[in-house]
Amino acid sequence: MHRFFVDPNIARAKTLHTDFYQDADLFELSKQKIFSPAWQLIGDTGSINKAGSCYPVTLLENYLDEPLLLTRDKLDELHCLSNVCTHRGNILITEPCTAANIRCKYHGRMFNLNGDFISMPEFNEVENFPTAEDNLVHLPLFKWNTFLFTILKQQYHAEIFFHDMMKRVGWMPLNDLVFRADLSHVYEVKAHWALYCENYLEGFHIPFVHADLNAVIDYGNYTTELFRFSNLQLGLAKDGEDCFDLPAHSQDFGKNIAAYYFWVFPNMMFNFYPWGVSVNIVIPQTVGITKVNFLTYMLDESKYKKGAGSDLDKVEMEDEAIVQNVQKGIRSSFYKHGRYSVSREKGTHHFHRLICEYLNT
Repeated sequence: MHRFFVDPNIARAKTLHTDFYQDADLFELSKQKIFSPAWQLIGDTGSINKAGSCYPVTLLENYLDEPLLLTRDKLDELHCLSNVCTHRGNILITEPCTAANIRCKYHGRMFNLNGDFISMPEFNEVENFPTAEDNLVHLPLFKWNTFLFTILKQQYHAEIFFHDMMKRVGWMPLNDLVFRADLSHVYEVKAHWALYCENYLEGFHIPFVHADLNAVIDYGNYTTELFRFSNLQLGLAKDGEDCFDLPAHSQDFGKNIAAYYFWVFPNMMFNFYPWGVSVNIVIPQTVGITKVNFLTYMLDESKYKKGAGSDLDKVEMEDEAIVQNVQKGIRSSFYKHGRYSVSREKGTHHFHRLICEYLNT
């Protein structure tokens, strides 16, 4: 049997051993085994909305810490490139800008906006130069409406991760989303990144932790649907509470949907509300510290602060308090595994099974 195992039968299964949340070597191993081969959100088309746009991104800052560059070339094509000069490793673009090409400020090496090498001063005597290695590395780029994703080590096509979410909420005018930096936040949570995800992946705790949310959500009809690399928690509104005005062709037409809570392995949450989308990116920092980026994309500000998406900061504070308590509890010498509620913790069981799959690869 592999070291990492969670029984596929949730009724028999035990949770991950607490070593996973405490072992520094496993934390490092997860970089290459879990995060490098997983698609990650790196921005939106609003940040590179005209020809010549260059937008630097650090992929999972302080963890993978990979310097990348989004560009839109003169042919209006989008690219995701390494932001590291192929000469001596200098960071090429440090601030968003518009440019005709990319020139390194260290020794003057120049690249096209598609990453191709153009020129290099004082290199006339260098043999077998330039080669393909002198171009900037080109990473896969997946675009869904305004959202842009990339991956460091591609094992699966992006649609396997995103297809079910794209299909379910495809009726929403997501190309009209407007990023609101003023309504976006960064939280630091004193807990392992997986504990934060586990908490998100089950609505079991809602009546015990989130009194205000429980007042607008129909907990009795709260459901979880599992897909290959994602899952959906469907939050139905109680009578009279704010909900989506669903089109007739929606799969959920006739339901009072307060929120679609989509999770994409291993660390992305897409929360769809009538007012827009709150995207949460979970970024490991250390074994016991996690950064969570809350990115707010607005569709209809008149519906903001209503219904299930009405006070996300308060919900976050309640979640953090619980997760940080769990972080303390898993260090107990008396706790190694837990069990799953068959009806309420399918999402957490699914998450643990995927972690085992990736770590055992």
